[in-house]
Amino acid sequence: MLEYPQIDPVAISLGPLQIHWYGLMYLVGFLAAWWLGRVRAHRVGLGADAIETLVFYGAVGVILGGRLGYVVFYGLDKLAADPLWAFRIWDGGMSFHGGLAGVLVAALVFARKQGLPFLRLTDFIAPLVPIGLGAGRLGNFINHELPGRISDLPWAMAFPHMGPEPRHPSALYQFALEGVVLFVVLWWFTSQPRQTGAASGLFLVLYGAFRFAVEFVRLPDPQLGFVAFDWMTMGQLLTLPMIVGGLVLTGWSRRQSVNGTLVR
Repeated sequence: MLEYPQIDPVAISLGPLQIHWYGLMYLVGFLAAWWLGRVRAHRVGLGADAIETLVFYGAVGVILGGRLGYVVFYGLDKLAADPLWAFRIWDGGMSFHGGLAGVLVAALVFARKQGLPFLRLTDFIAPLVPIGLGAGRLGNFINHELPGRISDLPWAMAFPHMGPEPRHPSALYQFALEGVVLFVVLWWFTSQPRQTGAASGLFLVLYGAFRFAVEFVRLPDPQLGFVAFDWMTMGQLLTLPMIVGGLVLTGWSRRQSVNGTLVR
């Protein structure tokens, strides 16, 4: 069993002001997306100012969509008891699936303003996202969040405030898969021109498969438990449409040429 690292969730304290590592991880994700987007901006005919605007739109989509998704998917009981809780983002609670929906809405608005095909833009965005996902999972780990199920594996850890039983460090699994592996695969895949929709479809399938698999060793959300079949978690239930949608989009993309015209 490994020892859980003792890292203060508060990175910086300035009097009453506290800056948490989790919040800094969001900043890392947005900065990474901005830098990587500038590297490949010429592929979609965007300038530096447009990339900054795109990242801003994406940040708004992540925060608003992530919070709304958490409230709807995971916190309706809290909302009923305290409607103002929905606005207290600093108390924690963000949903990836809500954040994804928020980013897609932001991308749709941006694409229309720039006169870009929506899927061409999402293909551009797909490899910019995983670093932020991985950074967020590191933030979860530092915050002692997303505890795994009990395990006897040599790298299992006893989570703070959860007793002496060793558990899967599921947040680190997600960091490795959703962050590192997903970034490497998508960055490599998009290093060459691909059919319209291919990168977006690959993102949905890979993230969905990684998330679905890790949920088997991650504790279900305590306020929900298993939501179907006595084994399926809310994360898995929400991920299934991603996998199906990604497979459909991947199949559709195979009939598209690199510039988006139909291959007959």
